[in-house]
Amino acid sequence: MELYRSDAYSIQVFNDDVMNLYNQWDSPMVIISDGPYGVKGFKGDLYTPDGLDEWYEPHIAKWTEKATPQTTLWFWGIERGWVKVHPILEKYGWEFRACNVWDKGIEHIAGNVNSKSLRQLPIVTEICVQYVKKPSFSVDEKRLSMKDWLRYEWKRTGMPFSKTNEAAGVANAATRKWFTDDYLWYMPPPDMFEKIVNYANINGKPQGKPYFSIDGVKSLTASDWEKQRAKFYCPFGVTNVWRQSPVNGVERIKNGSKAVHLNQKPLNLMKLCIETSSDVGDLIWEPFGGLCTGAIAAHELNRSYVSAEITNNVFDVAIKRFKNHFTMNLEFPITHHLTKDVFSPSR
Repeated sequence: MELYRSDAYSIQVFNDDVMNLYNQWDSPMVIISDGPYGVKGFKGDLYTPDGLDEWYEPHIAKWTEKATPQTTLWFWGIERGWVKVHPILEKYGWEFRACNVWDKGIEHIAGNVNSKSLRQLPIVTEICVQYVKKPSFSVDEKRLSMKDWLRYEWKRTGMPFSKTNEAAGVANAATRKWFTDDYLWYMPPPDMFEKIVNYANINGKPQGKPYFSIDGVKSLTASDWEKQRAKFYCPFGVTNVWRQSPVNGVERIKNGSKAVHLNQKPLNLMKLCIETSSDVGDLIWEPFGGLCTGAIAAHELNRSYVSAEITNNVFDVAIKRFKNHFTMNLEFPITHHLTKDVFSPSR
């Protein structure tokens, strides 16, 4: 269901099982996963975190198939659920970057906790774990890590590794940082990579050219190399602890006095995930849409967006919420018309 389209981006939300849709979607720059937690929080959620690994694996397989090294995954959940899923993410080549903690504060439990009966401290947090897709390179039907591929390509030139310093115009940084075989290795910057590639193609064995190529026809450029890592823009003053009250007041979507979705995310946290890991016009996936807070965030940030919500009534509310959020401020094309009036406006 296309909700918005401009020359630069579009917003689409589907009322379907997302497993039916992945193959139709373009590669994402950002994936925001806010699916089952294993807390019986909604219809279809598991009763415990046991089994979350099996539940998520087919989705993770599709994410891996469609993602690129530029893709960032933000995985929402609770600690017990995340530890079940983390090994599956690693299995499919997703690299852990950071565990961000949403601290909802004491108001999250105020008046709802009997401390005399508890056998643990009250929980007022959720987590949003940042992953990136590890880049890998195909060589002789094997997959090499970026570090191993860089070393492999340089070895093909027939020159000693010490020459990488001359190639990059540095004293010893290339051998110490970008071509080392130990844990100190890290990815060379695009401008340095391009210098190394040019040097290799001028001075390396003629029969091995082109060097640092993934198609055997042309070498990667600085721009190509930049695309081998996920985007990230660190905002000033923001840490991995997000102190914010639970969604309430006018932002909480309700049917009468009852919340439509118990796991609604704050709009500003959704915007934080998107803005730090993408640029204008990039595509955002939210496979488990819920109330599609990501759609509003993506629209406000001028990103494209696709999502799926399998539950009919939640989908209807999400669509009407999206319409309501913007029609007061701009002319807005809606292609889906609701027949139910089950929405309490949030804005």
